[in-house]
Formats: sequence, C-alpha cells, structure tokens
Amino acid sequence: MTVFFLSDYGTRDELVGVVHAVLAATSPGLTIIDLTHHIPAFDVRAGSHTLVRASPHLGPGVVLAVVDPGVGTERRGVCVSVTPPGNGPTFFVGPDNGLLVAAAELVGEAPITRAFELHRPGAVADRGSSFDGRDLFAPAAAALCGGVAPDEIGDPIDPLSLVRLPGGVVEHGRRNDGRRCVRAEVLWIDHFGNIQLAATAADAQRAALPGTGTGTGTVTVDIDLPDPLPGTTVRRIETFDELETGELGLLIDANGHLAVVAGRASAARTLTVEAGQMVVLTW
Repeated sequence: MTVFFLSDYGTRDELVGVVHAVLAATSPGLTIIDLTHHIPAFDVRAGSHTLVRASPHLGPGVVLAVVDPGVGTERRGVCVSVTPPGNGPTFFVGPDNGLLVAAAELVGEAPITRAFELHRPGAVADRGSSFDGRDLFAPAAAALCGGVAPDEIGDPIDPLSLVRLPGGVVEHGRRNDGRRCVRAEVLWIDHFGNIQLAATAADAQRAALPGTGTGTGTVTVDIDLPDPLPGTTVRRIETFDELETGELGLLIDANGHLAVVAGRASAARTLTVEAGQMVVLTW
C-alpha cells in the first residue's frame, strides 16, 4: 500500500525522516511518496489547497497530511475514509482543522460519510505531546496500510462535525463604468511565480471572460489593495510559449483555474502579489 505524505515540516530538521522511519518500522514494505514538506508553517489553507490539487492523481492508499498549529491541544486527530467510484478505499489521516475535508470529498466525489477520531496513545513520562506526526498520525497511517480497519484505531464521529475551511472567494459583477469583472482570491503562487486564482474555468465561462475557449482577447488585472495598483493589461493565452519574455498572460492552468503568468519570469514578482490577496479581472 502507498502513503502519500504532506507536511509543513520542511526538510532542514529530522522530522520528515523520523515519520518515514515510524511508517517503515510499523508497516514494512509500504511505499512512501512525499508530496511536499514546504507548506508555509501552520498554513492550513495552503496545505488544503495543495491536497486538492494533488489528490485526483494519487490513487488508493493513505494520505498522511500534517499542517497543524493545534498540536498538543484538544484538537482531534482523525481518519476520513472515502471510496472513489470504481476504485479501492482512500484514507485521509491528519488533524481535524480543515486540512483534509475538501480533498477527501473531491476524491470520493461525494460528501464524507465515514470519519473516525483516532485513539491517542498514552502519554510518555519523559516527553511532551508536540509531535503528532510521529506519535499519532504515522502509526495510524501504518496500521491502515497493514490492513487494520479504521474503526480499530478510532471511534466513529459525525462527518458533519469535521472542521471545514471556507472556499476561495470568487465574485462576479460589473464596474461602475459598466465593464464586466471577476474578483478572485489568490490561492497559490508556485515557485515559478505563476498566480493561481480561486476562479475556475467554469467561472470564466459563466462570466463570459474574453477568449474563453479560444485563447484570445485581453483582460485588465487590478490588485485589490487599499492603494490599488494601476491596471495591467494581460493577454489571454493557452500556452506559456505564446508570451514574450516578461509579458503577462492569463490562462486556464493544469488544475482548471485561472492563472496570471509571465513569459520566463515571475508574474507574482512583477505584480507584487501574495497568496490571500484579491485580484480583479476587468474587461
């Protein structure tokens, strides 16, 4: 069986290796695939968006995700079980802080119907409870890989009690001058500097964004700040190669979202944009 492991641990310290070691010792022979360990520290929304992007491509197994500002508190550890149509079960293991739900429902193609609060091991006298990745989640994931049923490692809970994060903001409307616009949250900036928006291809179609389905037309991008930056005109494109070096474009990315990109450059650096800010597309 396969464990898909995501965390905000980084790779400077030994934490990721320790979790690997616990998994391997508890369930020899399993395959571990690291999705990423460079989620910004404690950024649960970034971790959730990353899982959503990755989950459709993972297949059956255990998704072990740890982005956890509540470690050591009364925050629950959970296992969520979903069964994609025509496929085997996939288990999501991690903190009940909103990290898991969106990805689990995407994989299961339906609302979650089975969730369990993990049994917490007894306290160890000479150490604290600040490493749930090692002490709670890794043993649970390994047990599932070894064929243990989720109700043997946790107690059933109401799926409606799971913490959910609000979705990304997407608003359609018109400017005072009558031009159409879409206001969307920046969900993610990849390491190339491409700016992924909460608005999807369906939003673009619904809003009649210029070039929808054809890759042509121009759109004005405004960064929605207290002191807005002057509007920047970007060209609708279908591939990165259509852009000259440094030129800005707007495309539907590989995850089905609108993205502001730059030819062989960083759109985020050019526009001084960060995740969580709002971008207004006007035409």
